[in-house]
Amino acid sequence: MSRQRSEQRHGRAGQPAAHGAELSDGELCEGEPGTAELSGPEPGGAGLVLRFARPVRWTHHSTAALMAVCAGTALCLYVPALAELVGRRRLVTALHEWSGLLLPVPLLLGLASRALRGDLRRLNRFGPHDRRWLRVLLRHRRRPRAGGQEGAGAGKFNAGQKLYAGWIAGAVLVMTGTGLLMWHTGLAPLISRTAATFVHDWLALAVAAALAGHVALALAEPEARRAMRTGYADRAWARREHPLWHEQLAYGRRSRTGQYGRDGPEAEGAARAGHADPAGPEGAPAEPAGP
Repeated sequence: MSRQRSEQRHGRAGQPAAHGAELSDGELCEGEPGTAELSGPEPGGAGLVLRFARPVRWTHHSTAALMAVCAGTALCLYVPALAELVGRRRLVTALHEWSGLLLPVPLLLGLASRALRGDLRRLNRFGPHDRRWLRVLLRHRRRPRAGGQEGAGAGKFNAGQKLYAGWIAGAVLVMTGTGLLMWHTGLAPLISRTAATFVHDWLALAVAAALAGHVALALAEPEARRAMRTGYADRAWARREHPLWHEQLAYGRRSRTGQYGRDGPEAEGAARAGHADPAGPEGAPAEPAGP
């Protein structure tokens, strides 16, 4: 069955897959034709794993571009030296307002993708393995990895990524609400607009600090950047940084959406036992195993 699927993806007689074809999220591509150009030669034929599907990458890149415009125009509005250098305050203000309002749009459009919805479900689940991951991080001031004795492996997303995603999503909602009160002065009385301005300005500083940390961590992880750029990551990196997710890829079975319904030790145990997740990512029964 696996050979038939491989031939369907890459054609008979080892021909590469058609241009634009993608593997399902999490499917391994060991030594398969057409993967070398994505990553260059892999030492020992370690292979690649599809970490982020195209809609997930599109959503991330679009949101990042809007966030960059919003943050850049905010600096031009609040730093006098930049405001004087750039000028065109009305244009800068309009860019800031509209880029802020459009921030949720890529995510809303991306919800049409099952891959993105599956990743959002993973980010929304905080299990015992995530708490162990955080305890090790706070106690030893280092990120837990596979092979340690702490038993604090991460799923597809570690606890820090889950906390950041939840916090930044809430911050964007608050920034949008307070920004609307500042933009449309007739929506609320003066005292409410003053409070909205206070919250908006201070939360903007917190968001800037969080974004700086996010970018710094991304710069320190070339493999994570490649995964977000091309969709593929090295399997050895996945085993080291996200061992529970790698266990799912190695032993588990995908549901009909191409995603795993669980994330953590429960998924690992079910995967080792050779059982599919009884409830798929959307609460639907998993696809029966093929022959």
